Amino acid sequence: MTHLTKLTFKTVDRSVKRDPIIARRDKLVAGLKEQKLVHAATLKKEDHLVERDKWMTNDMGERVLVKTHRRIRPWFFEQDGGWYVQCRYGARVITADGTNNAVFVKSLADVLGVLDTLLNAAEAGELDTAITQVAERKPALKPGAAKAAAHA
Repeated sequence: MTHLTKLTFKTVDRSVKRDPIIARRDKLVAGLKEQKLVHAATLKKEDHLVERDKWMTNDMGERVLVKTHRRIRPWFFEQDGGWYVQCRYGARVITADGTNNAVFVKSLADVLGVLDTLLNAAEAGELDTAITQVAERKPALKPGAAKAAAHA
C-alpha cells in the first residue's frame, strides 16, 4: 500500500468568484482612504510613510528581511493659485467626469472634501466605467505597425 492510495483525487478547475469590477472598486477606495491620510500628513507639513518589508543582502552575504519606509505620493498638487486633485488607478489618472482629469479647489483644506466626494462616488460605483477604461491594457504596437495594419 502506497501513501497516495489514502488520498481522494479529483479533477477540478479553480473558479474565480470575485467580480473584477468590485476588485477594481475596492482598490480605488483603498487608494482614496490612503490619500486622506496623505492629506492629513500634508496639513502637518510631514510626509506620509508606509512601512514595508524588503529582502536585502547583508554584509555577510545573507538574504535578510528588512523593514523600510516608503513615502506615498499625493494625488493633489498646488498650481494656478489653488490646488488640483486627481483620482488615480495605479499610475494612471482617471477622467472622473469623462473629459477632465482634475478637480480645482482654492485651498489645501478643501482637498479633503474632494477626496471624500470621490470616495463616496467610488463606493457607490459611479467611477466603475472610468476605472474600466483606464484598467484595460492597450496592445503595444511597434512604430509603423499601426500604419501597416491600416493599409492591409
